[in-house]
Amino acid sequence: MTRAAPSPAPEAPGAGPPPPLAAGPLLGVAAAAFALHLAALTRYGWFRDELYYAASTSRLDWGYVDHPPLSIAVLALVRAVGGDGLAPIRLAAALAGAATVFLTGALARRLGGGAFAQALAALGVALAPVVLGVSHIYSMNALDLVLWAAALLALLGAMERGTTGRWAALGVVLGVGLLNKISVLWLGAGIAAALLATPHRRALATPGPWLAALVAAALFAPYVAWNAAHGWPTLEFMANARQHKMTTLEPARFLLDQVLHMNPAAAPVWLVGLAAGLAGRVGAGGRAFAVVWLATLAILLASGSARASYLAPAYAGLWAAGAVALERATARRGRAALVTAVALAGLAAAPLALPLLPVEAFVRFQRALGLAPRTEERHAMGALPQHYADMHGWEEMVALVAEAHARLSPEERARCRVFGQNYGEAGAVDVLGRRLGLPRAISGHNSYWLWGPGAGEPEAIIAIGGDREGNARFFEEIEIVGRTASPWSMPYERGLDVWIGRRPKVSLREAWPALRRYI
Repeated sequence: MTRAAPSPAPEAPGAGPPPPLAAGPLLGVAAAAFALHLAALTRYGWFRDELYYAASTSRLDWGYVDHPPLSIAVLALVRAVGGDGLAPIRLAAALAGAATVFLTGALARRLGGGAFAQALAALGVALAPVVLGVSHIYSMNALDLVLWAAALLALLGAMERGTTGRWAALGVVLGVGLLNKISVLWLGAGIAAALLATPHRRALATPGPWLAALVAAALFAPYVAWNAAHGWPTLEFMANARQHKMTTLEPARFLLDQVLHMNPAAAPVWLVGLAAGLAGRVGAGGRAFAVVWLATLAILLASGSARASYLAPAYAGLWAAGAVALERATARRGRAALVTAVALAGLAAAPLALPLLPVEAFVRFQRALGLAPRTEERHAMGALPQHYADMHGWEEMVALVAEAHARLSPEERARCRVFGQNYGEAGAVDVLGRRLGLPRAISGHNSYWLWGPGAGEPEAIIAIGGDREGNARFFEEIEIVGRTASPWSMPYERGLDVWIGRRPKVSLREAWPALRRYI
């Protein structure tokens, strides 16, 4: 391996040679986190985005309106091996969560942490409510946590060794991360800021960091090319989400949510990690991790609209740095108290992130804590927070669509479409309606619009939602089939009428451009 000029620096990424990997404790914490997910695996139903992702696996491409291709390709493999049910994809998400736990402990080791520091870092991330919630649902976000932690490990290797191979490895991880979620650009910006903020800025005079950027860009290029070929739909999606979907970010609320989402009892760990990292008490690596977190925070605050969970992947380095600093500063008795507090508080809050309780019991639990569902989007909330509400009502809705389909004549069924107002409704028809013999759904929402209205003109359309007056503008004859009535779903998915529209007044293909809704 050729060596670029190493980054001469007075401080190493960690504090001397790393201690042995505490494989037993790390695997134990990761296994415990995985077991917690097993307890809640399919207690509720499919989540809205999971239905959309699953529907996307039959339309593999180099990109989608609202995300890059990697998570869909991985899901296609999971479904090919494990089947089309909900359990296999939830297991994949839980495995990603367990991997995040293990890698966070490994980060603590690379910063000089012994067995206690490694286990504490792993425990902190394992029981952080936001990590539990993200790792329960299959999406690009579960993979994002793993890839950020892996990138931070690769960054330590590049800072320590300085070889072109280590920098290239960092570029590979960043590039793969970008193919999963474009917010890895924030990580790239944070790494650039971290290099400038440490003596490792001298590496910028060598080919290594530039090679990393080039490799990452090359891996990301197919998604950029896909966007260019389709008229830059992702940029339109992002602009619409900022303008019409997301609420205005309140900095004080955003920062308070960081404490809540990361387990209030564990706040001393990552806050110490931030302070010790900036002070250089856990080496240049700890400082780099603190700068990455601050840079990501600054980007999110400057955006004016962001979910509090967007910062979650940047915490892996702070958990590691804080655990190392606390290992050095605390006696054994203090360590036991800290671990107990983190574990008990994390387990007590777990039902807020994982569906461990039946719905009615969860509602009582939520009320007992004085909590009420709130959102960072512009819509009303029901009794459940959205990450639970969006797991309800899909089976009932698809059953109504199947009833509508059964009312059609054989000729109409042969030339029928099912129209969903959003990708959740359309995805539910595609995933859950398959066994009922339903045709593929169409929608104007995000990638469904790009997938088009299908070949030929329909004889009949089964429409989910809308009212009689609105549907009568498009069909000579309309018939109401029934109304959705799930009490736990999102308010805008409750009380939806399912219609049959016959003898369309306008061509679906001609109307299609006006139906586009990227948001």
